[in-house]
Amino acid sequence: MEEQQEADVKAVDVRSVIREAITEFVSAEQAKAEPAYKAELVEERRRREELERRLNEVVEENRRSRQLAEELDRQSKICNELQRLGVAKVDLAFKAVKDDIQRTSDGRLVARAGQNELDAREYLSQFVNENPEFLPARITGGSGVGASPRTTGASAADLDKLKPGMNAEELERIRQEIARVASQTMRGA
Repeated sequence: MEEQQEADVKAVDVRSVIREAITEFVSAEQAKAEPAYKAELVEERRRREELERRLNEVVEENRRSRQLAEELDRQSKICNELQRLGVAKVDLAFKAVKDDIQRTSDGRLVARAGQNELDAREYLSQFVNENPEFLPARITGGSGVGASPRTTGASAADLDKLKPGMNAEELERIRQEIARVASQTMRGA
């Protein structure tokens, strides 16, 4: 029996020795790999933080781009409406009304007149009616402007009749009419 116990003790000893050796080997391998894992974790954290920073930059750039696009759209709509109303100096009129017209949360353009909100078209129409100096002059001329020669509605030569193979007389008359109109234009008449 003692032999049996000794064999069991030796078997246990061998098992425990093998177990200890394996445990030591695994611990040593983990100790070797641990600095690499830590370095990899640090590098991964740095990459993640860089990606988060870049994502925040892209989000901010997108917000600014949308805001700029909305502002350009607002300006374009205001200028188009001023042109539609017949304003001669759109840039000047735009500078006068640009701060009064804002975009609502639902995307409409409105102007605040005291407590009331007016549609941008109504507001611009009122503005143009109240400020006729932005409209083209009804009477051209004024002090120092000479009288321009009146021309008849029909020209002496009809350019639509100009075609290849027409007679020399008609062609010469059209050339003279073109020269007359050009000389009047050059003189500023």
